[in-house]
Amino acid sequence: MKFLYLFIAILSEVIATSALKASEQFTKPVPSVIVVLGYGAAFYFLSLCLKTIPMGIAYAIWSGVGIVLVTLVGVVVYKQTPDLPAVIGIALILAGVLIINVFSRMGGH
Repeated sequence: MKFLYLFIAILSEVIATSALKASEQFTKPVPSVIVVLGYGAAFYFLSLCLKTIPMGIAYAIWSGVGIVLVTLVGVVVYKQTPDLPAVIGIALILAGVLIINVFSRMGGH
Protein backbone atom coordinates (compact mmCIF):
# COMPACT_ATOMS: atom_id res chain seq x y z
CA MET A 1 0.00 0.00 0.00
CA LYS A 2 2.87 2.38 0.78
CA PHE A 3 4.08 2.39 -2.81
CA LEU A 4 0.54 2.84 -4.10
CA TYR A 5 0.33 6.01 -1.98
CA LEU A 6 3.67 7.15 -3.38
CA PHE A 7 2.52 6.44 -6.95
CA ILE A 8 -0.69 8.43 -6.40
CA ALA A 9 1.37 11.27 -4.89
CA ILE A 10 3.69 11.33 -7.90
CA LEU A 11 0.85 11.16 -10.40
CA SER A 12 -1.02 13.96 -8.60
CA GLU A 13 2.10 16.13 -8.60
CA VAL A 14 2.71 15.53 -12.30
CA ILE A 15 -0.90 16.45 -13.12
CA ALA A 16 -0.66 19.58 -10.95
CA THR A 17 2.65 20.65 -12.47
CA SER A 18 1.34 20.10 -15.99
CA ALA A 19 -1.78 22.12 -15.18
CA LEU A 20 0.38 24.88 -13.71
CA LYS A 21 1.67 25.73 -17.17
CA ALA A 22 -1.85 25.53 -18.61
CA SER A 23 -3.17 27.84 -15.86
CA GLU A 24 -1.23 30.72 -17.47
CA GLN A 25 -0.24 32.30 -14.14
CA PHE A 26 -3.58 31.31 -12.57
CA THR A 27 -5.63 33.27 -15.12
CA LYS A 28 -7.43 30.13 -16.37
CA PRO A 29 -9.90 28.83 -13.75
CA VAL A 30 -10.06 25.11 -14.59
CA PRO A 31 -6.31 24.47 -14.78
CA SER A 32 -5.85 26.62 -11.66
CA VAL A 33 -8.27 24.43 -9.69
CA ILE A 34 -6.48 21.32 -10.98
CA VAL A 35 -3.18 22.77 -9.71
CA VAL A 36 -4.51 23.36 -6.20
CA LEU A 37 -6.31 20.01 -5.95
CA GLY A 38 -3.40 18.13 -7.53
CA TYR A 39 -0.78 19.52 -5.17
CA GLY A 40 -3.12 18.99 -2.22
CA ALA A 41 -3.59 15.34 -3.17
CA ALA A 42 0.13 14.94 -3.87
CA PHE A 43 1.17 16.12 -0.43
CA TYR A 44 -1.59 14.19 1.30
CA PHE A 45 -0.57 10.89 -0.31
CA LEU A 46 3.11 11.66 0.20
CA SER A 47 2.38 12.13 3.91
CA LEU A 48 0.68 8.71 3.99
CA CYS A 49 3.61 6.90 2.42
CA LEU A 50 6.03 8.63 4.80
CA LYS A 51 4.55 6.53 7.62
CA THR A 52 6.41 3.51 6.24
CA ILE A 53 8.91 4.71 3.61
CA PRO A 54 11.96 6.69 4.80
CA MET A 55 11.64 10.35 3.81
CA GLY A 56 14.86 10.40 1.76
CA ILE A 57 13.84 7.33 -0.22
CA ALA A 58 10.30 8.57 -0.83
CA TYR A 59 11.54 11.96 -1.97
CA ALA A 60 14.22 10.45 -4.22
CA ILE A 61 11.63 8.26 -5.95
CA TRP A 62 9.11 11.14 -6.07
CA SER A 63 11.58 13.53 -7.68
CA GLY A 64 13.15 11.03 -10.07
CA VAL A 65 9.91 9.61 -11.42
CA GLY A 66 8.28 13.04 -11.35
CA ILE A 67 11.06 14.61 -13.44
CA VAL A 68 10.76 11.91 -16.08
CA LEU A 69 6.95 12.10 -16.24
CA VAL A 70 6.85 15.92 -16.31
CA THR A 71 9.47 15.88 -19.07
CA LEU A 72 7.34 13.41 -21.05
CA VAL A 73 4.26 15.62 -20.59
CA GLY A 74 6.35 18.57 -21.77
CA VAL A 75 7.37 16.66 -24.89
CA VAL A 76 3.92 15.30 -25.74
CA VAL A 77 1.63 18.15 -24.69
CA TYR A 78 3.78 21.28 -24.93
CA LYS A 79 6.21 20.17 -27.67
CA GLN A 80 9.21 20.93 -25.41
CA THR A 81 12.06 18.71 -26.56
CA PRO A 82 14.87 18.29 -24.02
CA ASP A 83 18.36 18.79 -25.38
CA LEU A 84 21.30 16.47 -24.71
CA PRO A 85 22.44 18.16 -21.47
CA ALA A 86 18.86 17.89 -20.11
CA VAL A 87 18.68 14.20 -20.99
CA ILE A 88 22.08 13.56 -19.37
CA GLY A 89 21.00 15.46 -16.25
CA ILE A 90 17.77 13.47 -15.98
CA ALA A 91 19.71 10.23 -16.45
CA LEU A 92 22.09 11.20 -13.64
CA ILE A 93 19.17 11.95 -11.33
CA LEU A 94 17.63 8.57 -12.13
CA ALA A 95 20.99 6.90 -11.53
CA GLY A 96 21.10 8.55 -8.12
CA VAL A 97 17.62 7.31 -7.26
CA LEU A 98 18.58 3.80 -8.36
CA ILE A 99 21.80 3.85 -6.31
CA ILE A 100 19.93 4.99 -3.20
CA ASN A 101 17.28 2.31 -3.57
CA VAL A 102 19.61 -0.55 -4.41
CA PHE A 103 22.70 0.13 -2.30
CA SER A 104 21.77 2.43 0.57
CA ARG A 105 20.87 0.99 3.96
CA MET A 106 18.35 3.82 4.06
CA GLY A 107 16.45 1.99 1.33
CA GLY A 108 15.76 -0.90 3.65
CA HIS A 109 18.53 -3.22 2.43
